[in-house]
Amino acid sequence: MENNLGRDSVPALVRRIALPSMLAQFVSVLYSIVDRMYIGNIPETGDLALAGAGVCGPVVTLIGSVAFLVGTGGAPLLSMKLGEGDKDAARRILANCFLMLAVFSALLIVCVLPIREPMLRLFGASDASYPYADQYFTIYLCGTFFALMATGMNQFIICQGYAKTGMMTVLLGAVLNIVLDPVFIFLFGLGVRGAAIATVISQFVSCVYVLAFLFRGPVGVRITLGGYDLRVMRRVLTIGLTPFIIIALDNVMIIAMNAVLQHYGSLEGSGDMLITCATIAQSFMLVVTMPLGGITGGTQTILSYNYGARRPDRVRRAQKYIFAYCLIFTGLMFVLANLFGALFVRLFTQDEALGAEALRAIRICTLAVLPLGAQYAITDGFTAMGQVRLSLPLSLWRKLVYFSAVFVLPAVFGAKSVFYAEPLSDVIGPVVSIFVYVLCLPHVLARRAPEPQAPAAQTI
Repeated sequence: MENNLGRDSVPALVRRIALPSMLAQFVSVLYSIVDRMYIGNIPETGDLALAGAGVCGPVVTLIGSVAFLVGTGGAPLLSMKLGEGDKDAARRILANCFLMLAVFSALLIVCVLPIREPMLRLFGASDASYPYADQYFTIYLCGTFFALMATGMNQFIICQGYAKTGMMTVLLGAVLNIVLDPVFIFLFGLGVRGAAIATVISQFVSCVYVLAFLFRGPVGVRITLGGYDLRVMRRVLTIGLTPFIIIALDNVMIIAMNAVLQHYGSLEGSGDMLITCATIAQSFMLVVTMPLGGITGGTQTILSYNYGARRPDRVRRAQKYIFAYCLIFTGLMFVLANLFGALFVRLFTQDEALGAEALRAIRICTLAVLPLGAQYAITDGFTAMGQVRLSLPLSLWRKLVYFSAVFVLPAVFGAKSVFYAEPLSDVIGPVVSIFVYVLCLPHVLARRAPEPQAPAAQTI
């Protein structure tokens, strides 16, 4: 093993797992960032094509969030069972998760493909941008199996202590995507279709690598066939519901923002332009939230294992270091947004007016990223300990604040005010989460206190 979750130093464990997981998610962002960057620079149609990609982007990620429903639902359970020393139960969890991902992949393709046009139009595609959204989305949807397997099963590599291997699986796909994008988009002249094809090929390669490692690699728990149990599946889905809802609603929020921008922006004659600005701003927010989720999601295995092993002292220490990494990272991203946001914008467009609006959107969206770090650490920490009854309401509360602001602000202050929904939710949500964390964590850890040892028998 790369890391011994029960015996290694807690600070070293958090560092060795958090940093590769953060880097893996940062590289993962390149899947969408690179696609959008190249699409935005397609001659003549780049800005409009980018608006189309921006519409289908959150829908694609929403579909991909099913991987987290199973992966981050099963991985903490597997870690807990390893902490308890129950390897057979861990194998059953992995087998059931593999089956669920395969079934969900098929269901998503069958159910979503026939309704893609009304769905994309509902979510903000105009007559001008719809053809580009449809081209990208249709091809990507056909590769759903590879996307879900690569992302979902990778969690079971990380949760067994192989954080560097987990990082390499993501790095492999992202680097391949960077190389293939210009080939398919410009050299073969396929435009938006080329970006989607390059992404699917990259996810296929990552999927093969992940499954090969889990079937034949040095992991302690490998994928086996059989032992399927509806009770195990139900438990996995219950634990995975919180991260799934977080990711799914994050993308529903982006979809809602795009629809609102199209509605109110069209009244001002700037609907597609504002969606393009939002796409660039959302791309920067992905650079914030994906690595942040890598820190808190990757280190869940430390919390789960030691919670299962009845080591609340190690759980508490690990959470302190996780908080620190989250706050350092979000503080750094706030500085980068204000100092280098203009450089980021120029990766997508050379239009001065569009670039200025996109930069303004980025600076607004990152106003409150510091408390956002605390929100991620708290909700993912509770999920790692199986406390869905706490993590889920806290996540939903932040989403409720965001949705309310998305629909209220533009109705009162105009279309551009919708970007302030992000910082509002990033302040009000974490304030409540911190209060609940301080109040409830001692009781949660007390349930996993070490069992008292029986007194030694006396000899006469």
